Amino acid sequence: MGLFRTFVFLLVLYLLQLSNTSLVQLNNNGYEDIIIAIDPDVPEDEKIIEQIKDMVTTASAYLFEATEKRLFFKNISILIPENWKENIQYRRPKHESYTHADVLVAPPTIPGRDEPYTRHFMECGDKGEFIHFTPDFVLGNKQNEYGPAGRVFVHEWAHLRWGVFDEYNEDEPFYKAKSKKIEATRCSTGISGMNRVYKCQGDSCISRSCRIDSQTNLYEKDCQFFPDKVQNEKASIMFMQSIDSVVEFCSAKNHNREAPSIQNKKCNSRSIWEVISNSEDFNNTVPMVAPPPQPAFSLLKISQRIVCLVLDKSGSMASDNRLNRMNQAAKYFLLQIVENGSWVGMVHFDSSAYNQSKLIQIISSNERNKLSETLPTKASGGTSICSGIKSAFQMIKHSFHQTDGSEIVLLTDGEDNTVSSCMEDVKQSGAIIHLIALGPSAAQAVIQMTNITGGLHKLSSDQAENNGLIDAFGALASGNTDISQQDLQLESTGLTLTNDHWMNGTVIIDSTVGKDTFFLVTWGQQLPNISLWDPSGTLMGGFTVDTNSKMAYLSIAGIAKVGIWTYSLKAQVSPETLTVTVTSRASNSSVPPITMNPKMNKDTNSYPSPMIVYAEVQQGYLPVLGANVTAFIESESGKMEILELLDNGAGADSFKNDGVYSRYFIAYRENGRYSLKVQAQGGTNAVTRSLRYPLNKALYIPGWVVNGEIEGNPPKPEINEDTQAALESFSRTASGGAFVVSNVPTNSFPDVFPPSQITDLDAKTDEDQITLTWTAPGDDFDVGKVQQYIIRTSGSILDLRDNFDDALQVNTTDLLPNEANSKETFTFKPGNISEENATHIFIAIQSVDKSNLTSKVSNIAQVALFIPQADTSPDENPQNPSPGENHHNTGVNISTLVLSVVGSVVVVSIILSTTICILKKKKSVSKPSTGF
Repeated sequence: MGLFRTFVFLLVLYLLQLSNTSLVQLNNNGYEDIIIAIDPDVPEDEKIIEQIKDMVTTASAYLFEATEKRLFFKNISILIPENWKENIQYRRPKHESYTHADVLVAPPTIPGRDEPYTRHFMECGDKGEFIHFTPDFVLGNKQNEYGPAGRVFVHEWAHLRWGVFDEYNEDEPFYKAKSKKIEATRCSTGISGMNRVYKCQGDSCISRSCRIDSQTNLYEKDCQFFPDKVQNEKASIMFMQSIDSVVEFCSAKNHNREAPSIQNKKCNSRSIWEVISNSEDFNNTVPMVAPPPQPAFSLLKISQRIVCLVLDKSGSMASDNRLNRMNQAAKYFLLQIVENGSWVGMVHFDSSAYNQSKLIQIISSNERNKLSETLPTKASGGTSICSGIKSAFQMIKHSFHQTDGSEIVLLTDGEDNTVSSCMEDVKQSGAIIHLIALGPSAAQAVIQMTNITGGLHKLSSDQAENNGLIDAFGALASGNTDISQQDLQLESTGLTLTNDHWMNGTVIIDSTVGKDTFFLVTWGQQLPNISLWDPSGTLMGGFTVDTNSKMAYLSIAGIAKVGIWTYSLKAQVSPETLTVTVTSRASNSSVPPITMNPKMNKDTNSYPSPMIVYAEVQQGYLPVLGANVTAFIESESGKMEILELLDNGAGADSFKNDGVYSRYFIAYRENGRYSLKVQAQGGTNAVTRSLRYPLNKALYIPGWVVNGEIEGNPPKPEINEDTQAALESFSRTASGGAFVVSNVPTNSFPDVFPPSQITDLDAKTDEDQITLTWTAPGDDFDVGKVQQYIIRTSGSILDLRDNFDDALQVNTTDLLPNEANSKETFTFKPGNISEENATHIFIAIQSVDKSNLTSKVSNIAQVALFIPQADTSPDENPQNPSPGENHHNTGVNISTLVLSVVGSVVVVSIILSTTICILKKKKSVSKPSTGF
């Protein structure tokens, strides 16, 4: 049995390496099972479906050429909202759902902002979350601003599938090149155009040359790069795919390593094509000889949810109070989580299976209570998982004649070496298998079923106070229900009380939730005294008590009061384990609630490789900033690690203030499965909703240069990206699923973790000094304190990047490192730069820990050694300037130039006169004196 379990564990590790939220597969050079989902809030319009087909078809041909005849789009499923009219062409989905959508066609984040973007917050080369297109964009109403939809789709697909980044940078649109010219941030530099300030008022537009900002030594804020409409340059799609001639990604031969593009910053200055060439997609394909077939489309319409609970009642469920805890969590799911209109059935299994309740449609509390009465009351027998699954399939087929799109919620605590016998049935069923693994011995092989079918994998230990089972069932809301209809968990906590009999706490109900608010209390031995007060101090009564399941619950009628609710529980025996869970739904369907989505960067890992915890906190599609976010990572045996997650753009966090809170996880306790739970809280005036434009998006085209004149597009909507709307206090809790870790040492842990890379190094000059700022890394990634910093400078960005150890080192004797995630500041006078004609000083840092392990070299900061000249070439075309344009491309007028020259002559004259006087005086002093 031990050998079999080891084999299964290794198989699971291999399969999990392939797992991802997306269901996309690459087969014979073609992408299959792509899901494009139309949001329920999109008004019904069949033109959207036709335009999606056109977009993907043209994108497939463009992608095929851009990847050197390797890749194309083969088959695509379009998910139609349930509230659209029926159509004979629409079929019921199988594994497809909004949860797994690769592309969302949804209303804009803010009305009037139709930028296509990809939600991608992980590392270079990691897959993104989804692509967001607005209906206006899909319908072709934004082609002037972003280019043809098919080309934009390929740009966004590169973000999503290969984890590459944009080759522009809206925060740093220009940079000082080693050629001593100011260049537009782009790839390749062969893309020509003009740098201009372009302003319109009504129908009248004027343009002028860009002036140099004396603070930055770069072009002024309103300066923009306008590309020539007619070009010959073929790269790059990740800069501006809208240029007709652009049909390639930048490669090593034409990559612009100098530019401060997001791609350079995030991918260590590797070109787009280098990253793509290292992907599994590229390595698993060879160029095709024949042209690819046209994409095939399936139209799938969301329909009623069908769920069957398959619950383990084998003998092992009698230990550690497992059977009762399962019943508490399952009843919570039936009473509160599963949506009205859903069909729900129940199967129990031990060494055989028993149909306890046929499928019942949830209409009211009557059906919910009836199903709750069929939960198992006794644990005995062996474990036959396949018997339970097959019985569930038969039950569903009896009512609906097929199992496509149905869901099996499988809870088990035991091993079963016969699981493989029904694997083919699962594959062919079209059903989705969700696994809740209870305890350390739950069958590992079932994880393969969740991967194949797109189901969830949850873990709960035997530590009841961690509330893992209730969290797992609470995460089983439908993936196809509008967010306003889903239950959101506001609180999930527990305690095992010994000396102190009281468990006290508060939960915040904010104005975005409050409908169907549900308070749940569980205990292990005896009903505690329960007190609950609303924000006005009124004591709430009316808890329903279920002594058999050892739980009490209260549903708040209407919309719960906004504010802080207070609870107090007094245990009647000692020791006692108590838990509190609070859920609620959106108070207003037109106002999106604050949500949180936690995840790990991968589903499996091998020690000592680090993992990263992520938690997205959003309202709709807008990021929520300033929250206090905490991750709880629990091993199979119940050992807990607590991490504070940060949105500071340092360490594991890719982008500052994007609403994604991150942290490295390296505190591995044992081999096996771990579970993730995250809590977020925000205080009044401390939390804001950011209105800034999303990252990883197709570049907005400000206009084109045609025959030397600018043909401008309407400007982007005037939104101050620093604008943040204050939010009220809130609290959220969410389960992030399970992951597997292997090769953890059983004895001592050597120091194998270096400091994390510094990614936010910034440099500013003050006369002859340079001041650096950055976020401190830790001794082990982002934990602890490093031993020392190595700071080096160079006059060449490429030399510093490629030969860091040979660059000029700065004296850091007085620089004492602070604790991880502190702000570091260091000021120094630069030494002599050896490179001839150097125009900048480039600076980078490496950290060293107490074991002499070194971090990766930081991002490179730079300061100018000169005031650059605004040059007309290659970025500017001085021919046929627009009316009102300043003909002096340097942005410096003649009077200023004359005054500068005269001033210089005066200064030189004064210096010479002074020098002569000093020399004469010295000569006079040096004569021998005589005295009488």
